[in-house]
Amino acid sequence: MADITIEERKKIKRHDMPNQDQFVRRGNFDEVALGYSEETARQEAERCLQCKDPKCTKGCPVGVLIPQFIKALREGDMISAVHWMKVKNNLPAVCGRVCPQEIQCEGSCILGKKGQPVAIGRLERFVGDYELRHRTCPPVKATETGKRVAVVGSGPAGLTCAVDLGRDGHDVTIFESLHGPGGVLMYGIPEFRLPKGIVQSEISYAVECLGISIRTDHVIGRTFTLDELLAEYDAVFLGTGAGLPSFMKMHGINLNGVMSANEFLTRVNLMKAYRFPEYDTPVKIGKKVAVIGAGNVAMDAVRCCLRLQSLQEQKTGGDAGEVHIVYRRSCDEIPARMEEYHHAVEEGVIFDFLTGPIEIMGNGNGAVHALRCVKMRLGDPDQSGRRQPVAIEDSEFDLEVDTVIMALGTRPNPLVFVDAPGLERTKKGTAVADAATGRTQKPRVWAGGDIVTGAATVISAMGAGKRAAADMNKFLKGEAPW
Repeated sequence: MADITIEERKKIKRHDMPNQDQFVRRGNFDEVALGYSEETARQEAERCLQCKDPKCTKGCPVGVLIPQFIKALREGDMISAVHWMKVKNNLPAVCGRVCPQEIQCEGSCILGKKGQPVAIGRLERFVGDYELRHRTCPPVKATETGKRVAVVGSGPAGLTCAVDLGRDGHDVTIFESLHGPGGVLMYGIPEFRLPKGIVQSEISYAVECLGISIRTDHVIGRTFTLDELLAEYDAVFLGTGAGLPSFMKMHGINLNGVMSANEFLTRVNLMKAYRFPEYDTPVKIGKKVAVIGAGNVAMDAVRCCLRLQSLQEQKTGGDAGEVHIVYRRSCDEIPARMEEYHHAVEEGVIFDFLTGPIEIMGNGNGAVHALRCVKMRLGDPDQSGRRQPVAIEDSEFDLEVDTVIMALGTRPNPLVFVDAPGLERTKKGTAVADAATGRTQKPRVWAGGDIVTGAATVISAMGAGKRAAADMNKFLKGEAPW
């Protein structure tokens, strides 16, 4: 496209993301968003105003050089687009799919003040996918320093920290508790939102180029203690995330058919339920499911349930099931991304808003039979500004279900703190670490991501890993004493 004026750029409409048909996709685990074509990506890139003071970059937790990569993209210089992207972002194909851009980079875009922001996330995905196909800008390892670093956890915080330290010339080993790397990217996010092949390609590309070792099936706090790692390595980064689920305190919580969203999503991903019937997974959910909560994890869980039911219907020819989101506030308060909510609505998820669960009813044989609920109304705002839900008197009713999935947030697993004197925790179980550097109170130990903040976003965890890696590099080179 020939050079155009700023006013002309402002008139270009934002380009929609092509998606799988809503009736087709509920019967498979294939990725819902199909991605931009090269032509569409370049047309969307034309909308960028190339601001002198780019608010979008300031809105990104890792500081991606957004105007630079978009300018290169619209000029057709894909190698430069990849280069500018990867100056700050080690996992662009992942971030382009799962980051909440609407409240970060796109939420800061100047075009969004009076219209629609540039689709930065979709362009990031396009550039990231191009690089995975062509591998034009592999990460390069600096001169080896002789320093050894252990990174505990291979999720977004750990991977980012490991790659940055590998680039700096350090010998990095990642310790992962499960049998494959990726953490929440592999086991917590469904295939239809983040394909496993994308995650595996991003990881293998980086670690192979930088010579990073990955030791799976190692649970720090059990296989090795933190002090044992410190005896062998010069520095340790803790990026173990927040995988310990929360449950409501109510009667019936121990019935068969009650599980956390973490457990459910890990089963679906680990047991490859998304490849049913090739893998006849033991994940059984029955005909009627209630997911309690309305965050992104709840949306992932309920949409997985919908697909498992549809696949089972295809196999047996049975009747369609029901999947419910039970949420005590209204649609306006849901914490999930609007895109995920709209996809769930299109696919047929039933939303029971202003509904509070109070008891799980059994069938007499130890299994779930129904979820007893009460209707709610929104009362006065609390100190956080959110209106508190208040139960409506005499409004109880029973929702007949076979499975109840709790999606109510998570906290860090305490195992890493076992036999780790000096590693402090808050009352919520999160590690105490400096926000700017990731340093903990324990010498030569850094921490970042959900283990410090509690459950948050992939990109915020990556930002924490990047900040910690920068400080660790200075320490390892003798430029910043402990």
